[in-house]
Amino acid sequence: MNRPGSLEFALRFDFRNPESAGTSMADRYAAALDMAEWADGLGCTRITVSEHHGSPDGYLPSPVQMLAAMAARTKQVRFLVAALIAPFHDPLRLAEELAVLDNISRGRVDLVVAGGYVREEFAMFGVPMNERAKRVTEVVTTLKAAFSGEPFTYRGRTVRVTPAPYRPGGPAVLLGGSSEPAARRAARIADGFVPSVPEVWEHYRDEVGRLGRPDPGPSPIGPNRVVALAEDPDGGWERMAPYFLHETNAYGVWQAQDDVAAPFRTAEGLAELRRGEQYRVLTPEGFVRELKAAPRPFTQFHPLCGGMPMELAWSSLRLFEREVLPAFG
Repeated sequence: MNRPGSLEFALRFDFRNPESAGTSMADRYAAALDMAEWADGLGCTRITVSEHHGSPDGYLPSPVQMLAAMAARTKQVRFLVAALIAPFHDPLRLAEELAVLDNISRGRVDLVVAGGYVREEFAMFGVPMNERAKRVTEVVTTLKAAFSGEPFTYRGRTVRVTPAPYRPGGPAVLLGGSSEPAARRAARIADGFVPSVPEVWEHYRDEVGRLGRPDPGPSPIGPNRVVALAEDPDGGWERMAPYFLHETNAYGVWQAQDDVAAPFRTAEGLAELRRGEQYRVLTPEGFVRELKAAPRPFTQFHPLCGGMPMELAWSSLRLFEREVLPAFG
Protein backbone atom coordinates (compact mmCIF):
# COMPACT_ATOMS: atom_id res chain seq x y z
CA MET A 1 0.00 0.00 0.00
CA ASN A 2 1.39 3.40 -0.96
CA ARG A 3 1.74 6.03 1.77
CA PRO A 4 -0.48 9.14 1.60
CA GLY A 5 1.22 11.63 -0.70
CA SER A 6 3.49 9.03 -2.25
CA LEU A 7 3.66 8.66 -6.01
CA GLU A 8 1.96 5.80 -7.84
CA PHE A 9 2.77 5.08 -11.45
CA ALA A 10 1.57 2.78 -14.20
CA LEU A 11 2.55 1.82 -17.75
CA ARG A 12 0.50 1.04 -20.82
CA PHE A 13 1.40 -0.54 -24.15
CA ASP A 14 -0.43 -1.00 -27.43
CA PHE A 15 2.61 -1.81 -29.57
CA ARG A 16 1.95 0.43 -32.54
CA ASN A 17 5.02 0.06 -34.75
CA PRO A 18 4.61 2.08 -37.95
CA GLU A 19 7.08 1.55 -40.78
CA SER A 20 8.61 4.95 -40.04
CA ALA A 21 9.76 3.69 -36.64
CA GLY A 22 12.24 1.33 -38.30
CA THR A 23 12.08 -1.32 -35.56
CA SER A 24 11.02 -4.96 -35.66
CA MET A 25 8.08 -6.20 -33.63
CA ALA A 26 10.40 -8.67 -31.93
CA ASP A 27 12.62 -5.84 -30.68
CA ARG A 28 9.62 -3.79 -29.58
CA TYR A 29 8.16 -6.73 -27.66
CA ALA A 30 11.53 -7.38 -26.02
CA ALA A 31 11.82 -3.74 -24.96
CA ALA A 32 8.37 -3.82 -23.37
CA LEU A 33 9.25 -6.93 -21.38
CA ASP A 34 12.39 -5.20 -20.11
CA MET A 35 10.30 -2.14 -19.20
CA ALA A 36 7.79 -4.31 -17.34
CA GLU A 37 10.57 -5.87 -15.26
CA TRP A 38 12.09 -2.44 -14.62
CA ALA A 39 8.75 -0.99 -13.54
CA ASP A 40 7.97 -3.94 -11.27
CA GLY A 41 11.24 -3.38 -9.44
CA LEU A 42 10.28 0.25 -8.78
CA GLY A 43 6.82 -0.51 -7.38
CA CYS A 44 4.67 0.09 -10.47
CA THR A 45 1.01 -0.44 -9.61
CA ARG A 46 -0.37 -1.53 -12.99
CA ILE A 47 0.60 -2.39 -16.55
CA THR A 48 -2.14 -2.15 -19.18
CA VAL A 49 -2.16 -3.68 -22.65
CA SER A 50 -4.76 -3.27 -25.37
CA GLU A 51 -6.10 -5.24 -28.34
CA HIS A 52 -6.82 -4.47 -31.99
CA HIS A 53 -6.61 -6.57 -35.15
CA GLY A 54 -5.26 -6.18 -38.66
CA SER A 55 -3.79 -2.75 -37.94
CA PRO A 56 -1.17 -1.64 -40.49
CA ASP A 57 1.12 -0.54 -37.65
CA GLY A 58 1.10 -3.89 -35.86
CA TYR A 59 -1.15 -2.96 -32.92
CA LEU A 60 -1.15 -5.85 -30.42
CA PRO A 61 -3.73 -8.52 -31.38
CA SER A 62 -2.93 -10.97 -28.53
CA PRO A 63 -3.00 -9.35 -25.07
CA VAL A 64 -3.26 -12.63 -23.14
CA GLN A 65 -0.01 -13.95 -24.60
CA MET A 66 1.77 -10.65 -23.95
CA LEU A 67 0.66 -10.55 -20.34
CA ALA A 68 1.78 -14.14 -19.82
CA ALA A 69 5.27 -13.09 -20.91
CA MET A 70 5.18 -9.99 -18.68
CA ALA A 71 3.89 -11.98 -15.71
CA ALA A 72 6.83 -14.36 -16.04
CA ARG A 73 9.23 -11.40 -15.77
CA THR A 74 7.56 -9.70 -12.77
CA LYS A 75 6.52 -10.41 -9.17
CA GLN A 76 4.18 -7.71 -7.86
CA VAL A 77 2.71 -5.45 -10.54
CA ARG A 78 -0.92 -5.96 -11.50
CA PHE A 79 -2.04 -6.28 -15.11
CA LEU A 80 -5.08 -5.02 -16.99
CA VAL A 81 -6.35 -5.84 -20.47
CA ALA A 82 -8.10 -2.67 -21.63
CA ALA A 83 -9.80 -3.58 -23.64
CA LEU A 84 -10.43 -7.15 -24.69
CA ILE A 85 -12.68 -7.03 -27.74
CA ALA A 86 -15.35 -9.61 -27.00
CA PRO A 87 -16.93 -10.20 -30.45
CA PHE A 88 -13.72 -11.74 -31.82
CA HIS A 89 -13.25 -14.38 -29.10
CA ASP A 90 -14.73 -17.81 -28.49
CA PRO A 91 -16.01 -17.40 -24.90
CA LEU A 92 -15.00 -20.86 -23.63
CA ARG A 93 -11.55 -20.78 -25.20
CA LEU A 94 -11.03 -17.29 -23.82
CA ALA A 95 -12.01 -18.48 -20.33
CA GLU A 96 -9.38 -21.24 -20.53
CA GLU A 97 -6.66 -18.85 -21.66
CA LEU A 98 -7.46 -16.37 -18.91
CA ALA A 99 -7.55 -19.09 -16.25
CA VAL A 100 -4.05 -20.17 -17.27
CA LEU A 101 -2.89 -16.54 -17.28
CA ASP A 102 -4.36 -16.04 -13.82
CA ASN A 103 -2.30 -18.98 -12.57
CA ILE A 104 0.89 -17.81 -14.30
CA SER A 105 0.51 -14.36 -12.74
CA ARG A 106 -0.75 -15.70 -9.39
CA GLY A 107 -3.93 -13.67 -9.57
CA ARG A 108 -2.53 -10.36 -10.85
CA VAL A 109 -4.78 -9.90 -13.90
CA ASP A 110 -8.05 -8.04 -14.48
CA LEU A 111 -9.77 -7.27 -17.74
CA VAL A 112 -12.01 -4.71 -19.37
CA VAL A 113 -14.32 -6.26 -21.96
CA ALA A 114 -15.58 -4.08 -24.81
CA GLY A 115 -17.63 -4.42 -27.98
CA GLY A 116 -15.17 -2.90 -30.43
CA TYR A 117 -15.74 -0.17 -32.98
CA VAL A 118 -13.30 -0.57 -35.91
CA ARG A 119 -15.28 -1.63 -38.96
CA GLU A 120 -12.31 -3.25 -40.69
CA GLU A 121 -11.87 -5.62 -37.75
CA PHE A 122 -15.46 -6.81 -37.91
CA ALA A 123 -15.05 -7.40 -41.63
CA MET A 124 -11.82 -9.32 -40.99
CA PHE A 125 -13.55 -11.71 -38.59
CA GLY A 126 -16.85 -11.82 -40.45
CA VAL A 127 -18.75 -10.57 -37.40
CA PRO A 128 -21.80 -8.29 -37.86
CA MET A 129 -21.42 -5.09 -35.86
CA ASN A 130 -25.04 -5.29 -34.75
CA GLU A 131 -24.13 -8.40 -32.72
CA ARG A 132 -21.75 -6.52 -30.44
CA ALA A 133 -24.03 -6.23 -27.41
CA LYS A 134 -25.09 -9.89 -27.60
CA ARG A 135 -21.52 -11.11 -27.90
CA VAL A 136 -20.26 -8.88 -25.09
CA THR A 137 -22.98 -10.18 -22.80
CA GLU A 138 -22.17 -13.81 -23.64
CA VAL A 139 -18.44 -13.33 -23.04
CA VAL A 140 -18.97 -11.60 -19.69
CA THR A 141 -21.49 -14.12 -18.38
CA THR A 142 -19.39 -17.05 -19.60
CA LEU A 143 -16.20 -15.77 -18.00
CA LYS A 144 -17.85 -15.11 -14.68
CA ALA A 145 -19.41 -18.58 -14.65
CA ALA A 146 -16.19 -20.25 -15.78
CA PHE A 147 -14.09 -18.50 -13.14
CA SER A 148 -16.21 -20.09 -10.41
CA GLY A 149 -14.44 -23.38 -11.19
CA GLU A 150 -17.81 -25.15 -11.15
CA PRO A 151 -19.89 -26.70 -13.96
CA PHE A 152 -22.28 -24.31 -15.71
CA THR A 153 -24.66 -24.24 -18.64
CA TYR A 154 -23.21 -22.91 -21.88
CA ARG A 155 -25.29 -22.80 -25.06
CA GLY A 156 -27.55 -25.53 -23.74
CA ARG A 157 -24.88 -27.94 -22.52
CA THR A 158 -23.08 -28.41 -19.20
CA VAL A 159 -19.39 -27.50 -19.28
CA ARG A 160 -16.58 -26.88 -16.82
CA VAL A 161 -13.45 -24.84 -17.50
CA THR A 162 -10.20 -26.10 -16.03
CA PRO A 163 -7.87 -25.22 -14.46
CA ALA A 164 -9.65 -23.09 -11.90
CA PRO A 165 -8.19 -19.59 -11.58
CA TYR A 166 -5.48 -18.99 -9.01
CA ARG A 167 -7.48 -16.15 -7.46
CA PRO A 168 -10.87 -17.30 -6.14
CA GLY A 169 -13.45 -16.05 -8.60
CA GLY A 170 -10.77 -15.29 -11.18
CA PRO A 171 -9.92 -11.98 -12.80
CA ALA A 172 -12.32 -9.09 -12.32
CA VAL A 173 -14.46 -8.68 -15.44
CA LEU A 174 -15.26 -5.02 -16.07
CA LEU A 175 -16.97 -3.48 -19.06
CA GLY A 176 -15.61 -0.67 -21.17
CA GLY A 177 -17.43 1.64 -23.51
CA SER A 178 -18.29 5.16 -24.55
CA SER A 179 -22.09 5.00 -24.81
CA GLU A 180 -25.06 4.99 -22.49
CA PRO A 181 -26.10 1.40 -23.38
CA ALA A 182 -22.59 0.14 -22.59
CA ALA A 183 -22.61 1.95 -19.25
CA ARG A 184 -25.98 0.54 -18.22
CA ARG A 185 -25.03 -2.95 -19.42
CA ALA A 186 -21.93 -2.80 -17.23
CA ALA A 187 -24.04 -2.08 -14.17
CA ARG A 188 -26.21 -5.10 -14.90
CA ILE A 189 -23.69 -7.81 -15.79
CA ALA A 190 -20.10 -6.83 -14.95
CA ASP A 191 -17.88 -6.21 -11.94
CA GLY A 192 -17.48 -2.54 -12.83
CA PHE A 193 -17.26 -0.02 -15.65
CA VAL A 194 -14.27 1.73 -17.26
CA PRO A 195 -15.59 4.47 -19.56
CA SER A 196 -13.61 5.60 -22.58
CA VAL A 197 -14.60 9.17 -21.77
CA PRO A 198 -15.70 10.56 -18.37
CA GLU A 199 -19.06 11.83 -19.66
CA VAL A 200 -20.77 8.41 -19.83
CA TRP A 201 -19.96 7.51 -16.23
CA GLU A 202 -23.13 9.14 -14.94
CA HIS A 203 -25.26 6.62 -16.90
CA TYR A 204 -23.45 3.80 -15.08
CA ARG A 205 -23.89 5.53 -11.77
CA ASP A 206 -27.59 6.02 -12.43
CA GLU A 207 -28.12 2.37 -13.40
CA VAL A 208 -26.27 1.14 -10.31
CA GLY A 209 -28.63 3.23 -8.21
CA ARG A 210 -31.67 1.89 -10.06
CA LEU A 211 -30.47 -1.62 -9.22
CA GLY A 212 -30.37 -0.74 -5.53
CA ARG A 213 -26.60 -0.93 -5.10
CA PRO A 214 -24.32 1.62 -3.38
CA ASP A 215 -23.33 4.73 -5.32
CA PRO A 216 -19.94 4.09 -7.00
CA GLY A 217 -19.09 7.80 -6.76
CA PRO A 218 -17.63 10.10 -9.41
CA SER A 219 -15.88 8.94 -12.57
CA PRO A 220 -12.61 7.08 -11.93
CA ILE A 221 -11.00 8.42 -15.10
CA GLY A 222 -9.99 11.85 -16.29
CA PRO A 223 -9.02 13.18 -19.70
CA ASN A 224 -6.63 11.02 -21.71
CA ARG A 225 -3.07 12.37 -21.32
CA VAL A 226 0.43 11.27 -22.36
CA VAL A 227 3.44 12.73 -20.54
CA ALA A 228 7.09 12.13 -21.40
CA LEU A 229 10.18 13.57 -19.77
CA ALA A 230 13.22 15.33 -21.24
CA GLU A 231 15.93 17.62 -19.88
CA ASP A 232 15.17 19.90 -22.85
CA PRO A 233 11.39 19.87 -23.43
CA ASP A 234 11.58 21.64 -26.79
CA GLY A 235 14.17 19.21 -28.09
CA GLY A 236 12.25 16.30 -26.60
CA TRP A 237 9.05 17.47 -28.26
CA GLU A 238 10.78 17.74 -31.62
CA ARG A 239 11.95 14.12 -31.38
CA MET A 240 8.81 12.64 -29.82
CA ALA A 241 5.98 14.57 -31.48
CA PRO A 242 5.87 12.58 -34.76
CA TYR A 243 5.05 9.47 -32.74
CA PHE A 244 2.41 11.30 -30.72
CA LEU A 245 0.89 12.49 -34.00
CA HIS A 246 0.83 8.96 -35.38
CA GLU A 247 -1.02 7.70 -32.32
CA THR A 248 -3.71 10.38 -32.19
CA ASN A 249 -4.36 10.22 -35.93
CA ALA A 250 -4.45 6.41 -36.07
CA TYR A 251 -6.94 6.29 -33.20
CA GLY A 252 -8.78 9.30 -34.54
CA VAL A 253 -9.46 7.67 -37.91
CA TRP A 254 -10.84 4.59 -36.18
CA GLN A 255 -12.96 6.45 -33.66
CA ALA A 256 -14.45 8.78 -36.26
CA GLN A 257 -16.26 5.72 -37.67
CA ASP A 258 -18.51 5.48 -34.61
CA ASP A 259 -20.93 8.25 -33.68
CA VAL A 260 -19.89 8.23 -30.01
CA ALA A 261 -17.72 10.31 -27.72
CA ALA A 262 -14.06 9.41 -28.15
CA PRO A 263 -10.81 10.41 -26.41
CA PHE A 264 -8.81 10.86 -29.64
CA ARG A 265 -9.14 13.31 -32.54
CA THR A 266 -7.04 13.64 -35.67
CA ALA A 267 -4.65 16.59 -35.83
CA GLU A 268 -3.52 18.41 -38.95
CA GLY A 269 0.09 18.63 -37.85
CA LEU A 270 2.56 19.03 -35.01
CA ALA A 271 1.68 22.66 -34.31
CA GLU A 272 -1.98 21.80 -33.73
CA LEU A 273 -0.99 18.82 -31.62
CA ARG A 274 1.24 20.93 -29.39
CA ARG A 275 -1.46 23.52 -28.80
CA GLY A 276 -3.53 20.80 -27.13
CA GLU A 277 -2.95 19.22 -23.74
CA GLN A 278 -3.15 15.56 -24.71
CA TYR A 279 0.60 15.12 -25.28
CA ARG A 280 3.23 16.95 -23.24
CA VAL A 281 6.98 16.79 -22.76
CA LEU A 282 8.12 18.11 -19.37
CA THR A 283 11.31 18.47 -17.40
CA PRO A 284 11.58 16.20 -14.37
CA GLU A 285 11.50 19.26 -12.11
CA GLY A 286 8.34 20.58 -13.73
CA PHE A 287 6.69 17.20 -13.48
CA VAL A 288 7.55 16.91 -9.78
CA ARG A 289 5.93 20.30 -9.12
CA GLU A 290 2.82 19.25 -11.02
CA LEU A 291 2.53 15.91 -9.23
CA LYS A 292 3.03 17.44 -5.79
CA ALA A 293 0.20 19.87 -6.47
CA ALA A 294 -2.18 16.98 -7.28
CA PRO A 295 -4.53 15.59 -4.60
CA ARG A 296 -3.32 12.07 -5.48
CA PRO A 297 0.09 11.91 -7.16
CA PHE A 298 -0.28 9.43 -10.02
CA THR A 299 1.02 9.09 -13.56
CA GLN A 300 0.66 6.55 -16.33
CA PHE A 301 3.42 6.42 -18.93
CA HIS A 302 2.93 5.24 -22.49
CA PRO A 303 6.64 4.80 -23.22
CA LEU A 304 6.44 3.25 -26.70
CA CYS A 305 3.63 5.59 -27.80
CA GLY A 306 3.02 5.65 -31.54
CA GLY A 307 6.18 3.68 -32.35
CA MET A 308 8.50 5.73 -30.12
CA PRO A 309 12.13 4.59 -30.55
CA MET A 310 13.18 2.42 -27.65
CA GLU A 311 16.17 4.57 -26.66
CA LEU A 312 13.94 7.65 -26.56
CA ALA A 313 11.38 5.83 -24.44
CA TRP A 314 14.07 4.66 -22.04
CA SER A 315 15.50 8.17 -21.71
CA SER A 316 12.13 9.39 -20.40
CA LEU A 317 11.73 6.44 -18.03
CA ARG A 318 15.25 6.82 -16.64
CA LEU A 319 14.62 10.48 -15.89
CA PHE A 320 11.52 9.43 -13.99
CA GLU A 321 13.54 6.88 -12.03
CA ARG A 322 16.45 9.21 -11.22
CA GLU A 323 14.78 12.57 -10.74
CA VAL A 324 11.04 12.16 -10.11
CA LEU A 325 10.56 9.07 -7.94
CA PRO A 326 13.18 10.15 -5.36
CA ALA A 327 11.22 13.38 -4.78
CA PHE A 328 8.42 11.25 -3.32
CA GLY A 329 10.61 8.90 -1.29
